[in-house]
Amino acid sequence: MLSLAHSSLDFTMSFITTFLSRQAVFRLSLKTKNQKPHFNYMLDYQKDFIAYALDCGVLKFGEFELKSGRTSPYFFNTGLFNTGAQLGKLGQFYAQALIQSGINPDILYGPAYKGIPLVSATSIAYAQLTGEDIPFAFNRKEAKDHGEGGLLVGAPLQGRVVILDDVITAGTSVRESVDIINQAHAVPAGVLIALDRQEKGQNDTSAIAEVEEQFNMPVISIITLTDIVEYLTANASEQVNKIKDYQQLYGTK
Repeated sequence: MLSLAHSSLDFTMSFITTFLSRQAVFRLSLKTKNQKPHFNYMLDYQKDFIAYALDCGVLKFGEFELKSGRTSPYFFNTGLFNTGAQLGKLGQFYAQALIQSGINPDILYGPAYKGIPLVSATSIAYAQLTGEDIPFAFNRKEAKDHGEGGLLVGAPLQGRVVILDDVITAGTSVRESVDIINQAHAVPAGVLIALDRQEKGQNDTSAIAEVEEQFNMPVISIITLTDIVEYLTANASEQVNKIKDYQQLYGTK
């Protein structure tokens, strides 16, 4: 209990310090004549997440053929966080992003299959960081017709629900999750993902923008592609120009 309290206190103090620092930078930027304030300030956990994704081989650079037919200079696959220690740390990053969002859900929901380990690890990390024991649930791909039966596993879906996934490509998983949540008479309160690619779909908008507009709820990400570019630029990576070129072609405005 003591170590949990210290962990929660350390995180709170770090959050307050970062918040005040960002406010100071914002006020300074407003004083700069004829210059728009720049809002993309990465927090420490976001920088750590990019570094960890690189270390684990989750974030890779090269030439990757996507389902859309585009050739991407980077590839991001959370499925490669595939050990107990890696999953535990991934849950901490998700929990930190959730805390930073200020959504305060009543329950977390993970769509099968990738969402199952994500929602489990995040609920554990959230309890460790905040001292609050948040319930979670996930679905089966096929409803069970014996034993306890049903489509859902875990705590009952009720109140404000945050959906956890790795990325949003077409938004299909989110739409299916929203239907399940609505059928349980709960309220979809937001979506939490690892990476916002900030990439246009077939139209000029992204799948994330379509989800936000259709369901009137925020999509929160641990990092964005802009964060990756900022990180690579700060570390003088030779990959940054290729990603910037890709952004020029397919990035959202």
